[in-house]
Amino acid sequence: MNGRIIAIGDIHGCHLEFGELLDRLELTKDDRLILLGDLVNRGPDSCKVIDLARQHNALSLLGNHELRLLNYRRTTDTAFLKSEDEDTHAKLRPEDWAYLEAMPLTHYVDELNVVFVHGGFLPNEPWQRQPANVVTRIQVIDRDGKPRKRADEPDAPAWADLWNGPPYVVYGHTPRPEIYKLKWSVGIDTACVFGGHLTAFEFPEKRFVQVKARKAYYP
Repeated sequence: MNGRIIAIGDIHGCHLEFGELLDRLELTKDDRLILLGDLVNRGPDSCKVIDLARQHNALSLLGNHELRLLNYRRTTDTAFLKSEDEDTHAKLRPEDWAYLEAMPLTHYVDELNVVFVHGGFLPNEPWQRQPANVVTRIQVIDRDGKPRKRADEPDAPAWADLWNGPPYVVYGHTPRPEIYKLKWSVGIDTACVFGGHLTAFEFPEKRFVQVKARKAYYP
């Protein structure tokens, strides 16, 4: 591995913070940038985030926010949309939709035995075969072993608490005030759009780089 592999947590339209973080990372042509999904919605400018991602040849993974927009675009079923999505849907350009359509669910790096994903995995099933509605949305696991949102099951354990690798998992999706670092995983959604930080995680050094949000963009 010549350059670094750098993962960045949920950006949610926070293009200024994304730009500042990219400047701090001082990317070289050998570095590989992996965005963990939810590039869009909630923050100031989803299109500018996608522009920056494209400009830096980032590999962007599918998040639940991209999945919602794509599902609505394919079906025109408004059940897929939340109110905050409508503004993004109206602004996305053809090249942005092409970028979203190309997003893979996961990215596995063999020499590190690390898998990158937006949300996470059910611990007792092969990670490679888990569907989009699990890997983009899972936060906690209920007593029946089903993936759930943290808001619906606040006392249920985080999926990462039950995950024993390998592989090691780098994920976003569940916003927390601090990086959530366990033996076999690290959660790097540090709530930028809510006024927290935007976090990058670098391999092989396993170093974190953060920038503080300029403000809370979303309640």
